[in-house]
Amino acid sequence: MSSITFEGSNCFRQRLVLSVLTGKTLIINKIRHKDIESGINESEMNLLKLIEKVTNGSNIYVDESGTQLRFKPGILFGGQIDHDCGLHRSIAYYIEVLLMLSPFCKRPIEATLSGITNDQIDPSVDAIKHSSLSVIKRFLGAADDNELEIKIVSRGLRPSGGGIVIFKCPIRRVLRPLQLLESGKVKRIRGVAFATRVSPQMANRMVDIAKGILLKYIPDIYIYTDHLKGKNSGKSPGFGLSLVAETTNGVFYTGEAVSNPSGSGKELSVPEDIAKEAAHSLLNDIYRGGAVDTLNQGLTTLFMAFGQRDLSKVQFGPLSPYTIQLLRHIKEFLELTFKLESSQSNTDCNADIENQYKTGSKKIIATCVGIGFTNLSKTVS
Repeated sequence: MSSITFEGSNCFRQRLVLSVLTGKTLIINKIRHKDIESGINESEMNLLKLIEKVTNGSNIYVDESGTQLRFKPGILFGGQIDHDCGLHRSIAYYIEVLLMLSPFCKRPIEATLSGITNDQIDPSVDAIKHSSLSVIKRFLGAADDNELEIKIVSRGLRPSGGGIVIFKCPIRRVLRPLQLLESGKVKRIRGVAFATRVSPQMANRMVDIAKGILLKYIPDIYIYTDHLKGKNSGKSPGFGLSLVAETTNGVFYTGEAVSNPSGSGKELSVPEDIAKEAAHSLLNDIYRGGAVDTLNQGLTTLFMAFGQRDLSKVQFGPLSPYTIQLLRHIKEFLELTFKLESSQSNTDCNADIENQYKTGSKKIIATCVGIGFTNLSKTVS
């Protein structure tokens, strides 16, 4: 089995996912070797434990200092999984990895994840539920709601968590090629304003301000208030707002904000400020545009690469740094290069891709022919 070597802690999840899918042994050296807290951190170790549960036969070696990792991937198995995601990163940090691996497992995944559902570091579970599932459906084809689902049983905020999320995803023999070049026009905006262990009035105040901003652009707006009580409210007080805009072509853009954690030393958050931040975040994502929102650029890129030996073509907004690095990793693991063009001209923009991100205006058309990856555990498509 071939191996591939990296240095440093950047893009840890990308490297693990590509190692599992390609079967190549992953070696990472000098992981934070110059930092005060050197080596693999708790969230990364927790992620390795989750991948160990999803796969069968993975071999993980971390040296005593934690600065060197050797990961020999096993076979993707799936099935029922219970995992405590800890309190260092959100549940979304782990669900994003499961989304990339789930279609290729031997058995459909049904994972119960506990931890933090909404924080200021990672995307919320709400954003993934409303936007990522619509993207993965395009590659999977027909999928029932009980097969592909993210269910928030209870919410958990920093610092103590207490959230529980159930994630289900079916398996497929091959992924469909995707042709998606038009985003369409925004036709409706939906959202959820949640409040846990605080006054229900917090959620109502966020709804009023967010509607005041968004009604200037579109009339079809509905924001649901979710005031949780008892065990469903997690272990920490807080509130937040998650918004999603749907276009006429079934593209979803997201924007969200959450209050500062209690006991963090930061000033107390005001519901009106949270609502403004979430609304402006949504408008910014709409402005960036593309037939896939910024959150799902990486997921789309990966599935395009591992799809059938057929042409896939998708329009993105300005590429995020995460997507740019994923394209480089795909080239290293698969020797597959995407063709990137500006949708406003036919000039190739590979050499100037970081500038495309900084300008925030140009759209990118990404084209590739998939490697024809096949899930041999699934006998019928």
